[in-house]
Amino acid sequence: MVAPTVEHSSEVVVIGAGQAGLSSAYFLRRFGFEPVVLDAAEGPGGAWRHRSPSLTMDKVHGVFDLPGAPRTPGSDGGRPAAEAVPAYYAGYEREIGLDVVRPAKVTAVGHLDAGRLLVESDAGRWAARAVVNATGTWTRPYWPYYPGAADFAGRQLHYAGYRGPAGFAGRRVVVVGGGASAMHVLSEIAGVAAATAWVTRRPPVFRDDDFGEEARREAVAMVEERVRAGLPPQSVVGVTGLTYSVVVREALAKGALDRLPMFGRIVADGVVWDDGTYVAADTIVWATGFRSALDHLAPLKLREPGGGIRVDGTQVIREPRLQLVGYGPSASTTGANRAGRTAARNVRNLLTARPLRPAA
Repeated sequence: MVAPTVEHSSEVVVIGAGQAGLSSAYFLRRFGFEPVVLDAAEGPGGAWRHRSPSLTMDKVHGVFDLPGAPRTPGSDGGRPAAEAVPAYYAGYEREIGLDVVRPAKVTAVGHLDAGRLLVESDAGRWAARAVVNATGTWTRPYWPYYPGAADFAGRQLHYAGYRGPAGFAGRRVVVVGGGASAMHVLSEIAGVAAATAWVTRRPPVFRDDDFGEEARREAVAMVEERVRAGLPPQSVVGVTGLTYSVVVREALAKGALDRLPMFGRIVADGVVWDDGTYVAADTIVWATGFRSALDHLAPLKLREPGGGIRVDGTQVIREPRLQLVGYGPSASTTGANRAGRTAARNVRNLLTARPLRPAA
């Protein structure tokens, strides 16, 4: 077998320059490494670059400060998140002197030799002694299947393609999903659309308590249990429930949160429940979340029988040279910075021949 051509070599390659990737790079540099950061996007901002222009900073679920660069509270106000966050990330990259290679879409990560992994991208190949994967979820929107979906005569779109309420005037819209994305859509299209119906698999849980740092850490720990067992990760937001955020209050004020259970099938002009109940619709918005974008890791054969990748902290059990950040418990802004620090410590332990155990 002919060995692949490798154009570049680095001790550490970070894949992805969203919050988790930037956090990892920051802590790696503090530990004395000079990581190569590969990012598939044309510019800074991670998934925030692709958010709806109607999602302003005062509506977002939360954006944690990047390590070492706190933002001024409330400074962005009504500015679109798709502008404010990329600008913040771009400034951060400049401030810490991080040279991100972009656009560089990673297509595969595999074994190169006994001590290195091979990272293949459309910008070249890198040999690395350690890899930190921070590819997030935005590129893998989840579309659940329901009978009749192919026969629907109207428009179907995922939240990833939502660009504000303007295109929904006079439409009869079914919004599927119980998280912050569904709240954002309902808060904006209610009163613009001719009618809205909100559908979820489980009754939503609204929190009216102060969801502070300790409660967020407990929620992250619950998700962490699943990935440690090799099960597919559960959404952190799904564990925490919905707080009375700006978008939730707006949706409530517009009378848009009269929740219906999940329908049984889709017909050409609407949705139907098993008891025969029918709701007319010409638009379905699937605010049904995302899955981890990990297809490029398939050559490493990391999947467990339970369907997930077994991770302790951020370290992959089957491949200790690989750290997963932005996966499972660190897929939220709550966990990303902490995961970046943990991943960097694990890499330091690995590359300085210290015991291979994830940092606490």
